[in-house]
Amino acid sequence: MTLTQNSRQRRRQWLRRGAAAVALAAVFGGIAAPAALAAPASAAAVAPASATARGTLISATPLDTLGREQVGAALAELGIDSGTVRYGVTAHRLTYATVDPHGRPTTATGLLVLPRGGPHRLDLVSDTHGTLATRDDAPSGGAGYNRLTPYLHASAGRAVAAPDYLGLGGGPGSHPYMDTRSSVTASVDMLKAARTAAGRLGRPVTRDVYATGFSQGGQVAMALGRELSRGRDGFRLRALAPMAGPYDLSGSEIPAIGDGRVAPVSAVFYLSYFLTAQNRLHPLYKDPAEVFRAPYAQAVEGLFDGSHREQDIVAALPATPQELLTPEWAENVRDPHGALREVLAANDGACDWKPAAPVRLYTGAADTDVPIANTRACAADLARHGVRAKVVDQGPDADHFTTAVRSAPQAVRWFDSIR
Repeated sequence: MTLTQNSRQRRRQWLRRGAAAVALAAVFGGIAAPAALAAPASAAAVAPASATARGTLISATPLDTLGREQVGAALAELGIDSGTVRYGVTAHRLTYATVDPHGRPTTATGLLVLPRGGPHRLDLVSDTHGTLATRDDAPSGGAGYNRLTPYLHASAGRAVAAPDYLGLGGGPGSHPYMDTRSSVTASVDMLKAARTAAGRLGRPVTRDVYATGFSQGGQVAMALGRELSRGRDGFRLRALAPMAGPYDLSGSEIPAIGDGRVAPVSAVFYLSYFLTAQNRLHPLYKDPAEVFRAPYAQAVEGLFDGSHREQDIVAALPATPQELLTPEWAENVRDPHGALREVLAANDGACDWKPAAPVRLYTGAADTDVPIANTRACAADLARHGVRAKVVDQGPDADHFTTAVRSAPQAVRWFDSIR
């Protein structure tokens, strides 16, 4: 396949993904919402984030009520195995207090999903989503496809907390893409808010958390597991099942972008998003023209403002990193140094610890977004700490999204077996 053919194929994949989101939004948009959550009229319910503790529930808005058959049909539409679906679900958008990347008070949103049936007291799943550039594509937003894995897990009989992360969904500001630390704080605080909301809805949760996530969310899930293992927030990590995460930016993901193992159009999207987002947190450049070639330097930062659809971003950018980056920054990506090297190192190490809970790592040999080398590096990190994590390779035909479709139901079944 030529580079041009490959680029066109990747563009079609992005467009198909957007079409699926539109279709699912129509499916979920026609579902009646449940009665509003009755929260006590307290100062915490209306106070600004600066006056509330991290994880305080600010509001809960009902979104969807689905029957068991509706959940199964929505999953089947995207080819997701619905064999674990036992209950219908209800979903709420939570707004809660958290902190920004600098530790300052802010708010974030996320999706709480509860099964319509099952045990009165529920274990809790943290389901962290993959790369999103559009606010409304977050789990609690208007597009339905990022609600599917939360619905899958909840329909098996567990509560699910799916954070939108900072700057996505209804949270203020820009999304600090691939900033591991703030993704973890937002995820921990979402668990706290979910615990409060579930209790008010009459479905209290246990201490047990099953952590999973896809792509960016796979990396977040591993780092979240490390934070939960410290036992500071009243939760107990029961299992880790991340899927296709970029755990090893320095040693696997960035080299794969440089040598073509990451498809060129995907590489352009990820690099643009990562560099512009990280520059807001760290001084990578003063002027976009230092990094990006004309005419892209003028537009690239604005494309990631949370309002542009992913397919429109892809259409506005070139087909290859060589067309995107200046010669100096193309070399910097090939051999990271200086500030870029420091930023990569700061967001690595998600697997460099010793989980007491069991771990399964899901991956696909044909993944040209997050190559399998990331998962192998994660398994090697865990092995150095004496942890033998099972690596589940979804096969030689499993690209990035196929890996998610096959892995999520398997993770549900594995969680069932642990319970």
